[in-house]
Amino acid sequence: MNQEECLICGAPLEYLEQDTLMECVLCHKQEPSKTRCVEGHYVCSDCHTAGMDSIMALCMAETSKDPIAILEKMMSQPFCHMHGPEHHVLVGAALLTAYNNAAPDTAKLDLQSGLLEVMSRGRQVPGGACGYMGACGAAISTGIFMSVVTRNTPLSTDTWRLCNLMTSRALEQVALNGGPRCCKRDSYLSILTAIDFVKEHLGVEMEKPEVKCSRSHINNQCIGKKCPFAPAAN
Repeated sequence: MNQEECLICGAPLEYLEQDTLMECVLCHKQEPSKTRCVEGHYVCSDCHTAGMDSIMALCMAETSKDPIAILEKMMSQPFCHMHGPEHHVLVGAALLTAYNNAAPDTAKLDLQSGLLEVMSRGRQVPGGACGYMGACGAAISTGIFMSVVTRNTPLSTDTWRLCNLMTSRALEQVALNGGPRCCKRDSYLSILTAIDFVKEHLGVEMEKPEVKCSRSHINNQCIGKKCPFAPAAN
């Protein structure tokens, strides 16, 4: 068994068909959830992502135009696990930071306020959305990024179309590469799709590197050579 399962005991997770009232073993908050480990441990999203606020300082100091490189730095932080709702924020934050570094002065935005908005919206996307809502949170995060950059609202016209189209493109790539979920794979796919989309529709060119996974050994559900980011030896 790999180590990235239950954060308390390392046992495998189980996903229930219906919400069940759970008590977080760390903060003792009670809330409905479909996810727990086979030993009965439940960790709420707030405790699961504790420390994620540290990405603000990381992104504000970042000069890279490569959102994958920025994502890797954030995913290497102690708060980030193999899987989890933190990725619903990290994808949008990495894209927003790289976009702002690559954009001309006329297209730049207030990065700090933009990041706060990405974090606020991304945290509203629940863990397990890929399985229970048919919409991967990493892909949704690209739409959050696009909505912040374009200052989109529900009453917008052209930007409303762009934001929904961005999410749909990312979701398509996630879906075409199949399940089960891998938050790293889905984050890479979403960001690479967004890089092309932003260049096409906003005229801002971020750097687009080749991606190779370095975390398959801690993913019990890794799809191996079927993954587009599998290392040669996988």
